[in-house]
Amino acid sequence: MEYRSARTGRVFVLSLRDNDDVYACVHDVARKENIRAALVTAVGGIRRAKVVVGPKSPTGPIEPEFRQFNDAREIVATGTLFWDEDNPHLHIHMAFGRGDTVLVGCPRGGADAFCVLEIILLEILDLDAQRLPDPQTGLKLLSFLR
Repeated sequence: MEYRSARTGRVFVLSLRDNDDVYACVHDVARKENIRAALVTAVGGIRRAKVVVGPKSPTGPIEPEFRQFNDAREIVATGTLFWDEDNPHLHIHMAFGRGDTVLVGCPRGGADAFCVLEIILLEILDLDAQRLPDPQTGLKLLSFLR
């Protein structure tokens, strides 16, 4: 484990509408506002998503297991935003509910808003960190640069 101290900066409030691409919207704001790191939280609706619900196997190479839906669900979510070498990278986990059914995971296969989705970005300042490739997992993991 590693950790660093940082401080909070600006707060951005995003209001997405029906069919807005969650990742594209967050990444666009991060680029326009030069947000290098942020805490992300969201509440509202997701129309469709492709969600990682865990690895296919807890041993061996990490291969994601996906679930998809296209039936509009209520969500709560939390995540982070850090840049890789060139681009912002949103890492968010959501709990998706419809009726008595709940699905929890990371919609890294894509997610589109339903009706309204409110996202708050709480900027993190004074933190030198990036998502860098990890040779053991093959994933881009949060790395502290100093």
